[in-house]
Amino acid sequence: MTDEATSPLRQRMIEDMTVRKFAPKTQHDYLQRVKNFAAFLGRSPDTASFEDVRRYQLHLATSGAGVPILNQSVSTLRFFFRITLGRADIVNHTQFIHEPRKLPVVLSPEEVARFLDAAPGLKYKAALSVAYGAGLRVSEVVALKVSDIDSKRMVIRIEQGKGHKDRYVMLSPHLLELLRAWYKAARPQGWLFPGMNPVNPMSARQLRRACDTAAQMAEIGKPVSPHTLRHSFATHLLEQNTDIRVIQVLLGHAKLDTTALYTRVATKTIREIMSPLDRITAKLKEATEPPA
Repeated sequence: MTDEATSPLRQRMIEDMTVRKFAPKTQHDYLQRVKNFAAFLGRSPDTASFEDVRRYQLHLATSGAGVPILNQSVSTLRFFFRITLGRADIVNHTQFIHEPRKLPVVLSPEEVARFLDAAPGLKYKAALSVAYGAGLRVSEVVALKVSDIDSKRMVIRIEQGKGHKDRYVMLSPHLLELLRAWYKAARPQGWLFPGMNPVNPMSARQLRRACDTAAQMAEIGKPVSPHTLRHSFATHLLEQNTDIRVIQVLLGHAKLDTTALYTRVATKTIREIMSPLDRITAKLKEATEPPA
């Protein structure tokens, strides 16, 4: 969207997203994607045809865009044409790409301990410990406020997480102790983990860089991101025989199917299950052994 030609159109789209309670970041991303579409067209996006949208999707696919980017483009253009312009026919042919879900990377408890010990400083150790100890998304970690930590009830309040939903997650005694040490050292006001400018929270990029540093220092031989800590949190709870529906609530998953993915990587649970082959073999052995 070029500001000169589409300022009223841009404002209309912003209003449509605001009415639907889109988060500021989501609004920014949608506007940027429509702007990219307009740059591809070389004209205002409200003049686009069915064929223009098709050509743009082909352009993205042949330019090496991954599945997430292609699907985000579909979501944005569907909203823009169906809601803002009222021209659903332009995007009726667009389809989301469904790719097989890959198993998440999970750290062992020993690897998590090494990783957290290698965090570059108390601030990042505390933030990464929250990601693992409470199973938070990176966006939820950086958005935490000091007031979100409820030490009386031993919970952390997550305000407007994914899907615009509030929830409470666990606050372990060890994590509380670490957060108190961080608070005592830095005395943060407002944001629990302030950025370089204390008016703003730590950025997701800053936390990812700290994650990369810790993984390198701890010599973790697998790709590690803040989301890896969330995966590890869920998997380790499952291996401790925590009810999967409780894990679903803690993670803030709308669907149990999403949480069920972790049953495929809970190797401790898998190892502890007796194979039917072993059970049959044991029974045959019992039947053939002479009585004592």
